[in-house]
Amino acid sequence: MISVQAAESLILDLVQPIQEYEEVDLNQALGRILTQDIYSDLDFPHWHNSAMDGYALCHGDLAEFDTLAIAPTDIPAGRFHNFAITKGECVRIFTGGMLPQGTDTVVMQEDVEVNGDLLKLKIMPKLGEYVRQKGEFYQAGKTLLRGGMRINPPEIGILAATQYQKIQVVRQPRISIISTGNELQELSNSLQSGQIVDSNQYALVALIAQSGAIPIPLGIVGDRPEHLAVIIQKALDSSDLVISTGGVSVGDYDYVDQVLANLGANVHIHACAIKPGKPLTVATFDRNHRRQIYFGLPGNPASTMVGFYRFIKGAIAKLSGASSLYWYPQYIQATTLDDLHAQGRREAYLWGYLSCDRRSWQFQPVRNYSSGNLISWAGANGLAMLKVNQTYIPQGESVQVMMI
Repeated sequence: MISVQAAESLILDLVQPIQEYEEVDLNQALGRILTQDIYSDLDFPHWHNSAMDGYALCHGDLAEFDTLAIAPTDIPAGRFHNFAITKGECVRIFTGGMLPQGTDTVVMQEDVEVNGDLLKLKIMPKLGEYVRQKGEFYQAGKTLLRGGMRINPPEIGILAATQYQKIQVVRQPRISIISTGNELQELSNSLQSGQIVDSNQYALVALIAQSGAIPIPLGIVGDRPEHLAVIIQKALDSSDLVISTGGVSVGDYDYVDQVLANLGANVHIHACAIKPGKPLTVATFDRNHRRQIYFGLPGNPASTMVGFYRFIKGAIAKLSGASSLYWYPQYIQATTLDDLHAQGRREAYLWGYLSCDRRSWQFQPVRNYSSGNLISWAGANGLAMLKVNQTYIPQGESVQVMMI
């Protein structure tokens, strides 16, 4: 049985990033991965401009003049001009307006007194105050965005500001989902005694889409190895990565590992020292000059969720061409609001609710940690982690929490 850290390292070593790219419109780039560094031939700001509504002036004039003459014009944002002030003069300017020649400082309108065409300062401004200098935010020719970044809303805005209408991104991974088990039924079916809805399929579709990949739900296959072999082959023919749930333990109806071996897979992991989710299959197929990874997760919904967040989300990030910043879970230290218990034999993940007050993060665990209890996941946004041999963290103590 492999440790969690060893499993994570092995999985990431097995993943080969996709090397296929495509060009998309900027309004379709959200969540995609940049293929290369982005540059601009523009400075940001493009020119010196005002950060406030007020008056632009030459700071050096303030040593000679008690009042300044107000020029008979004003400078709103968006107006190009070649205006220059004369000595002892200032000009009305608005936020975003281009600073005229001869000015280097802006004083807020609240900090002056205006009497006709004369201006008197209530306070002495600092040199350069309320002026956004040309190139202060970004200088033309430098790296603006790094290849491997995920394009989030701020990056969309940056790309728009630099007039990128189209952008080259990595092709999205295609990920097949297989649910195994005779007890599973489709969402629309009537349930008989002993049957349950295949909720894992729907949860995984959402998790995969949220991770920036394309989910391919292939439905339910019963506990028949010959049927499982057919659907796994179908998944391999249509996707970059395959996830199945159920059939990876040591029961009489658990056939996944056997079928994978028969199909020529190299099975790297059979079990992991994690709770929930000890039965974990990780296998690879090397076909047509590319590697495909197969994840077999337990069928219990909590095990599926923990397995995805702990191992598969990072694998998808690397497969997508994202930089290593996105490969690993993010942890914070939080104060637990209730006692936390674990058996200590495996690294344990306890789901619950993260919140933050003005001083620190807090973690409220759920009441029932059954791996079959999907209901307890409603609203959960954190996984408290107890290390191997750690059996107890009392209320009020610090715990490491994975943000989900």
